Amino acid sequence: MPRKRSTDEGDELLARLGSLTAQARRRAQLQRTQVELAVALQRGMLPRDLPDAPGVHVAVRYTPANLGLNVGGDWYDAFTMPDGRIGLSIGDVQGHNIEAAAFMGQVRAGLRALASVTGEPGELLARTNDLLLSLGSELFATCTFMRLDPATGVLESARAGHIPFVWATADGKSGVVDDEGGPPLGIERGVEFPVTRHRLTTGGVFVLLTDGVVEGPSLNIEDGLDQVVRLAGIAAVAGLEAHALAAAVIKGAESVGHEDDAAVLVVGLDGPSTLA
Repeated sequence: MPRKRSTDEGDELLARLGSLTAQARRRAQLQRTQVELAVALQRGMLPRDLPDAPGVHVAVRYTPANLGLNVGGDWYDAFTMPDGRIGLSIGDVQGHNIEAAAFMGQVRAGLRALASVTGEPGELLARTNDLLLSLGSELFATCTFMRLDPATGVLESARAGHIPFVWATADGKSGVVDDEGGPPLGIERGVEFPVTRHRLTTGGVFVLLTDGVVEGPSLNIEDGLDQVVRLAGIAAVAGLEAHALAAAVIKGAESVGHEDDAAVLVVGLDGPSTLA
């Protein structure tokens, strides 16, 4: 009799282990499916084509985070506006799930749609902010929007809680833009977003990025931005193409040990350059 009980208990234990294993496999498969869906959603919402204007070079790089369900809502965008100027945006939605990825698509689409009504960066961000608040979502997004005139090199920018961008010139100067920004989009009504003006002539570059590129467990944001400044400075002096600089910046993101998305957008003009 004791031997029989031992056999029955062993069979019951094996059955329980088999059930737990099956449950774990189902959860793992569900997690993989959710990650694949979120990544596909992210990539499907990013632009397929970039603006084409004489002398202007736009390059992008994007690496989604897919550690577990840590899938975020970083985005970039670049498009030709109705007046012929180029709109450039980059941003990051709060959260790391499918909802954040979907909200990212709403922000990007809203910016594009409203850019046909107003191209002034500060007003555009203010209207997008009101639009997002009307949706009733609890999420918010940081963003930088730029409007570049290819004919003059004049670039106007406004920031909504986003990290500042990096600049470099062909004469060896480089740095982080010190401008005044507003709060993230989707938090409070009636806010204003100051606009700053810069001038990009031939040989210079601007580098827009998300915090996954410059901040993580292995690197603080100040050191991360300094790293991008050095890369941009070398690229401008050496006359490297925009896509080569974008690739170098996203490669450098590996050193931050990030578990977040990483997005880079580089805009430059052919061959000395000044920032005004």
